[in-house]
Amino acid sequence: MWLWYLAPGQRLGLSCGKVWLLVLLLLGCGLARERGSILNCPPKCVCASNIISCSKLGLGVIPTKLPRFTAILDLSHNNLTRLRADWTPTRLSHLHSLLLNHNALGFISTEAFCHVPHLRYLDLSSNSIKVLEELLFSQLQELEVLLLYNNQITQMDRSAFDDMARLQKLYLSQNQISRFPMELVKDRAKLPNLALLDLSANKIKGLPVTALKGLPAWMKNGLYLHSNPLSCDCGLYELFTHWHARQLSSVVDFREELVCSLPLAKRSVSVFTLNSQDSLNCSEFKEHMLEAYLGDTLTINCDTKVRGATTREWVTPNNRRFPEETANSTITVLGNGSLQIRLVRVEDMGTYTCYAVSQAFNETLYVDVMVHNFTQHGPHDTLNTAYTTLVGCILSVILVLIYLYLTPCHCCCRSNEKLAAQPEDSINSSMLSTTPNHNPEAAGRKGSLSHLAASGPMQDQNGKVKPNNTPEQVARRAQKAPRKMSDPDSVSSVFSDTPIVV
Repeated sequence: MWLWYLAPGQRLGLSCGKVWLLVLLLLGCGLARERGSILNCPPKCVCASNIISCSKLGLGVIPTKLPRFTAILDLSHNNLTRLRADWTPTRLSHLHSLLLNHNALGFISTEAFCHVPHLRYLDLSSNSIKVLEELLFSQLQELEVLLLYNNQITQMDRSAFDDMARLQKLYLSQNQISRFPMELVKDRAKLPNLALLDLSANKIKGLPVTALKGLPAWMKNGLYLHSNPLSCDCGLYELFTHWHARQLSSVVDFREELVCSLPLAKRSVSVFTLNSQDSLNCSEFKEHMLEAYLGDTLTINCDTKVRGATTREWVTPNNRRFPEETANSTITVLGNGSLQIRLVRVEDMGTYTCYAVSQAFNETLYVDVMVHNFTQHGPHDTLNTAYTTLVGCILSVILVLIYLYLTPCHCCCRSNEKLAAQPEDSINSSMLSTTPNHNPEAAGRKGSLSHLAASGPMQDQNGKVKPNNTPEQVARRAQKAPRKMSDPDSVSSVFSDTPIVV
């Protein structure tokens, strides 16, 4: 308040002095801070705010005195061979990008990343790394991009990438990997946000084709498998032909590099030529349609390569739009964008269109649906009926054959025939039989027959005399008379072991 008692000129000069004093204080603070940042910069390195570049300095060890506020650290193109657990004594909480590419790193400690918990970008490419140890990167829970290409990696522990739920891009090309790491993409449990996996230019010969077919399109769009010594087969042809039909970048951009080796030839051919007669003569690829039966619940997936599509809209074969039209309770759009149809009818057959909209770009998908005009259990019932009919026919034929050829012989009736056959003449026996006839009456009748033949003409069946019946004719008729069954105990056959006497 005492300032107001001074003259106006004096008050003005005093105010100007305060302003100048404030300006000098601010300049001093700025110079002190700038001097402090310059003093914290490692020797020979270039520092700009929170960026520290120590590239191409021929460093054999990592500088220890690094500022705590470092956000980007570039140590590329040096001679670093080991990354120990104590490579930085201070905790770099602000570091989000670490560049260690083009060094000679052959050893990385499993505790090397405990002081950089918020790292999001790590470049370890063009080094001499051979093995990825157990839980090597598990402490980098916020890492999004990991570059490991152009190393000498031959083995990867299955837990090397555990606890990396935020990892989006993993580059493993130009290594010596011979096994496809299915654990990285299976069920998306280990790396749920992985959208790019580069395994090109390795030593992979076989692929799990069935498992790869089940991956979502947005993951297959970023799965690069070109320039590997793959073995040719029709499953491989169908896999990559389908990806090319879907215009997936991993196949369209590297179509010429997708080659395989024929089983019996020492040459490589394009995967897309395996349908020719000169190679494997695989069947032409055709998109499979969904099949449903009457009364089923059908779910149609909008398998778009747009990851995280914000809007999905469906158009049915009847030009009905969903989810706008919600009056029909049998057709609904699920939370993941799939279209669900309950109590499927024949009228639901046709082509369904899915419009996927995202901030990057839009995509249109077409899905063909075939509805069979019967329930799912119909063909099985028909098959069971046909099988039952066939078994019944076979059993009937077997019973008929048993009746015809295996009927037991009842010999009780043969004894009656024996009694009736005893009074008859022995001429009823086989002419080839050598068994003597022990029937005396038959012998007597034979003598009377000779006497009758010599005595005179025979009488016919009705008692009339045939004048033309001479004794010689009567004798021949007697020899040609039909043979009756004699006693089964004494009857002989031409199949008998007894010699035939004529």
